[in-house]
Amino acid sequence: MTTPVALTIAGSDSSGGAGIQADLKTFAALGVFGASAITALTAQNTKGITGIHAVPAEFVAAQIDAVFSDLDVGAVKIGMVAQAASIDAIAAALSRWAPRYVVLDPVMVATSGDRLLAADAVEALRTKLIPLASVLTPNLPEAAALLGEPVASSAADIEGQGRRLLALGCRAVLIKGGHGEGPESIDHLVDSEKTIALAAPRVATRNTHGTGCSLSSAIAAGLAKGEDLEQAVRSAKTWISAAIAAADRFSVGHGHGPIHHFHRFY
Repeated sequence: MTTPVALTIAGSDSSGGAGIQADLKTFAALGVFGASAITALTAQNTKGITGIHAVPAEFVAAQIDAVFSDLDVGAVKIGMVAQAASIDAIAAALSRWAPRYVVLDPVMVATSGDRLLAADAVEALRTKLIPLASVLTPNLPEAAALLGEPVASSAADIEGQGRRLLALGCRAVLIKGGHGEGPESIDHLVDSEKTIALAAPRVATRNTHGTGCSLSSAIAAGLAKGEDLEQAVRSAKTWISAAIAAADRFSVGHGHGPIHHFHRFY
């Protein structure tokens, strides 16, 4: 039996709710073996971030090369990249190894409001990583920031932003609706041919730490297991919605607590 493998390239969350830790939990929960390349160490908890220590770009590349030279990686998820030099190193490494699928979560601001991407790295993200992405997964504020536009509020505006993001070179865009309003959280999957709206009931909980990291990792897990993109996105949406709905089973920290990655098991 071939074991599906996914690689996460992201930052470490010392409190375990987001970043590399959330990605690896997601892979494990969905039956995928997880490998990692750490781009930054963060000192953080459910209330916020108190420090960021970037990993040297050449060592980020060394981690990626070590994984690809040995493991049969089915999909890559990219999260927090922290600095422009790391973006350059990641783009060069992925060009060398040419993975079939790349899920890019443009992590710019944490749930707590702390900035996670240096201002001078945003353009590098646009020009170096987005063109490599099979699917880009911004939330509403991130989509607007990448385009230099106001946050979209209507379905038509969201689709328009999705199509303008496609023009940056990615193959598909999933604009997440968690920052929207109304009784449902509606994500929009946009590709060159169509737009699909994916709705789930909005859950009243403060325990949403790591939601974006985990959703993008769930998509990567589905792709690593052989699902096509639409199927992987639908499966991930169903899984993350259940993980959010079960989040209040936990009592972790005093701020935005984690979702329940293993809600199917306990």
